[in-house]
Amino acid sequence: MFLTLVLFFLSAVAIYLACEYFVNGIEWVGRGMKLGATAIGSVLAAFGTALPESAVTFMAVVFGDTPAQKDLGVGAAMGGPLVLATLAYAVVGFALLLNRKRLVRDSHQVRVDHARLSRDQAAFLAVFVVKVALGLAAFAIKPWLGVLFLAAYAIYVWREIRDADTAADEDALEPLKIRPHNSQPSLAWAGLQTLLALAVIGFASHLFVAQLEAIGTLMGWSPHLVALLLSPVATELPETMNALIWVRQGKERLALANISGAMMIQATIPSALGMFFTPWRFDGPLLASGVITSLAIAFLWLLFRRGAVDSRALIAVSGLYGVFVAFVVACS
Repeated sequence: MFLTLVLFFLSAVAIYLACEYFVNGIEWVGRGMKLGATAIGSVLAAFGTALPESAVTFMAVVFGDTPAQKDLGVGAAMGGPLVLATLAYAVVGFALLLNRKRLVRDSHQVRVDHARLSRDQAAFLAVFVVKVALGLAAFAIKPWLGVLFLAAYAIYVWREIRDADTAADEDALEPLKIRPHNSQPSLAWAGLQTLLALAVIGFASHLFVAQLEAIGTLMGWSPHLVALLLSPVATELPETMNALIWVRQGKERLALANISGAMMIQATIPSALGMFFTPWRFDGPLLASGVITSLAIAFLWLLFRRGAVDSRALIAVSGLYGVFVAFVVACS
C-alpha cells in the first residue's frame, strides 16, 4: 500500500511537470503553424491530452478478451466527458478564485469568448445526446454510425481552425523551456519538446491509473466502479493540469478551449471505437453518467449564453459529479 501511494503521488507530480512543458511547447507549435490561440487550446492541446483516455478505450474495446474488459472501455468513454463537464470546469473556477489577486482582477468574471463557448456546449450536447440515445437500443447498423461521430469531430476541427483568434494577452509566450535563450525557436524544437512531454504524460497517466485501480482493489471496489469513478478522473488529469497552468498565466480562454476541445474528442472518437467493437448498451450507472453530463453541459450552455460567467458558478457545477458518485455508490 505504501509503494502504491508513493507511485500515485509521484506520477501526479510527473504529469503536472510534463504538462508545464507540454503547454509551453504546444503554444510555440501553434505559433509555428500560424494557428490562433483558441485553436491551439481546442485542437492541438486537446488532441494531445486526450490521448491517454482514448488509448484506454481503444485498448479495452479492441483488445479486451472479456465483456468486463470491453465494459471498461465503454465506462472510460462515458466517464471522461462527465469529469470534464463537472470537475475540470470547477478547477478553472477555483483556480481563478485563488489567483484573483495575483492576476489583478477586480471581479469574479471569467474572461472568455462567451459566444464561442456557448456554441461549443450546444454542439457537444447535440452529439452527446445522440451518443447516449444509441446506448439504449440495439439494431444492426449501429456500428456503422460510429463513422458519423468521426465525421462530426472532423467538422469541429475544421470550424475551430477557421474561426480561431488570439487575444492580446495570449500573444506573448514564455521562452521555450528547452531553448530558453532563443527568442524565436524553430517549429522542430517546439515539436520535440511537445512530443517528449506528451510521452511523459502518457507514461505517468498510465502509472497513475494503475495506482488508482490498485487503491480501488484495496478498498474492495468492483472493476466497474473503478472504471466509472476513478479511471476517468486519472485520464482527464492532463486537461485539468493544463487548465491550472493556463489560468495561472491569466489565459483562461485557452484553459476552457482545451477542456471544450477535449470534451468534443471524448464525445466522438472513443464513442466511435465503442460502437465499432462493442454492443454499446448502457446499464444504470452508464445511463446516469450520460444524464448528469447532459445536465452539466446544459447548465454551462446557459451560463455562457448569458454573456457573463462568474468563476464561482463554474465551481458549483462540480456538485453534479457528487450526485453521480452518490448514485453509483448507492447502486453498488
